[in-house]
Amino acid sequence: MTSDSVKRLALEGGFDAAGVAGVRPEDRPELAYFEQWIEHGHAGEMEYLKKRDEYGRLKRAALDRAAPWAKSVIVCASNYNAAYPYSVECAESDRGWISRYAWSAADYHESVLQRLRQLEAAIKDSSCDPEFRSWCYVDTGPLVERVYAKYAGIGWIGKNTCIISQELGSWLFLGVILTSLELEPDAAVADRCGTCTACIDACPTAALVAPHQLDARRCIAYLTIEKRGEIPEELREGVGRHIFGCDICQDVCPWNSKSPRAAAAALGTRPELVNPALEWLAAMSDDEFRAAFRGSPVKRAKHSGLRRNVAVAMGNSGNQRFVPALQQMAAGGDPAIAEHARWALARLARVDGASGGAVDGE
Repeated sequence: MTSDSVKRLALEGGFDAAGVAGVRPEDRPELAYFEQWIEHGHAGEMEYLKKRDEYGRLKRAALDRAAPWAKSVIVCASNYNAAYPYSVECAESDRGWISRYAWSAADYHESVLQRLRQLEAAIKDSSCDPEFRSWCYVDTGPLVERVYAKYAGIGWIGKNTCIISQELGSWLFLGVILTSLELEPDAAVADRCGTCTACIDACPTAALVAPHQLDARRCIAYLTIEKRGEIPEELREGVGRHIFGCDICQDVCPWNSKSPRAAAAALGTRPELVNPALEWLAAMSDDEFRAAFRGSPVKRAKHSGLRRNVAVAMGNSGNQRFVPALQQMAAGGDPAIAEHARWALARLARVDGASGGAVDGE
């Protein structure tokens, strides 16, 4: 079994790119930075990233300890770009933004993992190795995927910390197969960001504190998905009308200007999730939320978190028609939603006062 044959099987199995990385940790200086990133508190409340083994070592920076049998890391990428506008092109004040990766009816973890398992089986059959061992996963394994994607030749790590492929851009889902096969590793891709700082300049919450350095506690994706309870007040205005995730740093990236459209049918876009109506989301019951987002990544935010985000988006919309809905949310029983709704009402009142009482959106 060769690296070329593995990559051929991956492409035949529906992936858009694939590569092989070695497992030597000393060849991955980015892993040392990951430990510093955790120690500086930049992971916020994402406890799964902070998990350590019995010796106090971070599990995600210790592939040699989590899977000592692994000799190669196969990284596969799936393009999920869709033929719809970017978030920076959304001008309608009565609509919000759900991150591009969450527009599908199916959770990408499941669809990508299904293809990975098919590839895993094909590799096992082709290897004819009675001692063959493997482990495949999407986002749940013991390593920092983008680091290995770089060394597998998928792309370079951009200043926004995303993997960027010269051919595909950065709209990529990554899947990993750890294997006991000793495969020839690919060459790492050279950084092609150059002097461009478009992603850093565009971030409305200044989450990109330096090139290649993200403080997740300030990131809109973190604030609208992972953060429970209250969003820090000083960051709410910067959240804009994002209600689940954020694509800004990718939307403005020049390498995405010609990103090809995804061909995978399993990742089909639900049009109602592209610039969704804020009033529709605000009025959702628990049952309606579960029905609308069954199998979707959006369920990770939970119903209460989504409504909290909708309140912030309404406050940032400048649209006075949202006042009745926000008043209802402010009078509700969820303290976090109520507090964010009161903040939104106060913000709309300031906007209304500054505009002399003109009603936006009518």
